[in-house]
Amino acid sequence: MPSSFHPARNLIYGAIFLLVVVSAGIAGYMWAGWSLGDACYMLVLTISTVGFDEVHPVNTPFLRGLTMVLIILGSTGMIFMTGALVQFFTALQIQQIFGVNRMKNEIAQLKDHIIICGYGRIGNMLMRELKAANAKFVLLDRNEQRIAEARAAGYLCMQGDAADEAVLIAVGIERARILATVLPDDAANVFITLSARSLNKSLQIIARGEMPTTEGKLIHAGADRVVLPTHIGAERIAEMILYQETFRFLRSEKMSEFERDLRKLGLEIEVITAAASGAFAGLTVDEIDRRAKGAFLVVAINRQDGSSVNRPSGSTAVNQGDGLIILGRSGRMGEFE
Repeated sequence: MPSSFHPARNLIYGAIFLLVVVSAGIAGYMWAGWSLGDACYMLVLTISTVGFDEVHPVNTPFLRGLTMVLIILGSTGMIFMTGALVQFFTALQIQQIFGVNRMKNEIAQLKDHIIICGYGRIGNMLMRELKAANAKFVLLDRNEQRIAEARAAGYLCMQGDAADEAVLIAVGIERARILATVLPDDAANVFITLSARSLNKSLQIIARGEMPTTEGKLIHAGADRVVLPTHIGAERIAEMILYQETFRFLRSEKMSEFERDLRKLGLEIEVITAAASGAFAGLTVDEIDRRAKGAFLVVAINRQDGSSVNRPSGSTAVNQGDGLIILGRSGRMGEFE
């Protein structure tokens, strides 16, 4: 806005001016012997120009002069304050309109972007990670307060029901690369997945599930990957117990910076346990590499006895219960878990 156009500042100046006039008027009437209540009442009648009867006769030169000054300055202050209030609320509405239009224009220009449905605890953390990696994304949430919080945080967002196909089209579902629906409502995530899949067959959909029984429904609805937060939390606790040194290293501040750099390159590093029913136990590193088909590499092995094998050779065997540190492409790390 131009430097001469400051609605909030004009409102403050007007309030200060009226406060000075009111204080001076009350002090003047009380100096003439009026009570505080009578002085306040007379002041309101005077600056509002209502014109009711005077509470005391204004029959001295001082009272008449004070009243005339209050009429002039009070009326001027009230007119200025009214104009400043109108200006302030009009400016807010204009800013809101331009802000919404600007976001719509930015969303219309997005391509190969990520759509996030839900700004809860997981959605908030996800968006912070994506922003740190300079990824292009847009948030969808129907809660006005959460959208306001996201907009204040500098995120590109739109208010609306993600299950509504018209809303999905508005955020560029046909041009998007990935959709992540992370609402704490399994039924909503299933419906959003169905709607998104019907609009974009090539879209990669990552869905959150609260109940393990929902995983099959989400896959059937069209989700490529299903994330169960409680399951992941249990895995992380198991890693802390079984591979304490490795977990401490991977979650260190220095390693966190390294992981952010890896994500910019489309890579990630993770610890996976070679379970008895899994795809790793009993294989050599070479055999795992052949099955992975370039999706990831085994860079270290944590044995159950607490020893570690760094940079394992191709002939190194993986035993049941070993923890494998793997480096691979983002989005494909869980294919062989």
